[in-house]
Amino acid sequence: MTTLEKDAPWLKLFAQHAKSHPITSVGLASALLVVFFLLLQSVGVIWGKEDWSFLVYALLGGSAGFVATSLGALPAFGLSKVPQSVEDSMLGFAAGMMLAAASFSLLLPGIEAAHKLLQDEFQGGLLVVLGMGLGVMLMLGLDEFIPHEHENTGPCGAGHERCDRAWLFVFAIALHNLPEGMAVGVGFAQSDFSVGLPLATAIAIQDAPEGLAVALTLKAVGFSSLKSVFIAALSGALEPIGALVGAGLAGGYLMAYPLGLGLAAGAMIFVVSHEVIPETHRNGHQTKATVGLMVGFALMMVLDTALG
Repeated sequence: MTTLEKDAPWLKLFAQHAKSHPITSVGLASALLVVFFLLLQSVGVIWGKEDWSFLVYALLGGSAGFVATSLGALPAFGLSKVPQSVEDSMLGFAAGMMLAAASFSLLLPGIEAAHKLLQDEFQGGLLVVLGMGLGVMLMLGLDEFIPHEHENTGPCGAGHERCDRAWLFVFAIALHNLPEGMAVGVGFAQSDFSVGLPLATAIAIQDAPEGLAVALTLKAVGFSSLKSVFIAALSGALEPIGALVGAGLAGGYLMAYPLGLGLAAGAMIFVVSHEVIPETHRNGHQTKATVGLMVGFALMMVLDTALG
């Protein structure tokens, strides 16, 4: 049997899914084409540079998120669960940091860079908004097509019934961590520590409680402690990969930098609104989750002021 024949059922499944979700499919295809083009054009530009330190910074920043996720998951070996209100507060805290990071460390620097490039505030704002739209279309499409599972909403995505449940959780967490890694990479794309360092620090801080929440969720649905911690840690491995993609995406022509900042911000805001906040409000602890969000937002704002 040829590789194509083996893949044919999946190809047919995705084709049918695309036919039943035409708008999302077109949006995902458009976003992927733009990302591919930006990565392609950046290869020549980056190859011609003598200083590749920004790639090292991006990799280190993304790796910090991976390490924080792994360390955060370790207490799950000794814990069976934490009070639901505490978990919702932790996730709210992570959501607040992500929202503030998208605002202060991605959108504002993106608008500033676009303004300097185009010498027009309105056009600069539109360029960043275009990037945001691409980020939203990318995450919306991936959420629709990639098979994954959440504890409360169950399995979703094309072909989810053909995947092992452990992989469904891995894909769900990976979809969450991808925009975080890309944001760090984009932040370091111009070797600008005033953008990249606050982002990397904030994402690493909020990854620790996220790692614990993910590991405990996996234990709650029946996975062993070892497997839960391993899957939670494995999900963080996408952050350094995403960081390299983000650095490549925005490390080419000058126009790509504000566009990439907007794309990363749009992807992060989508994840917060589509996944994290609804999760924290599902169990009747909205107030504690909102307080956690405000604390996370305030901490990120202080970090951005101190490190930016």
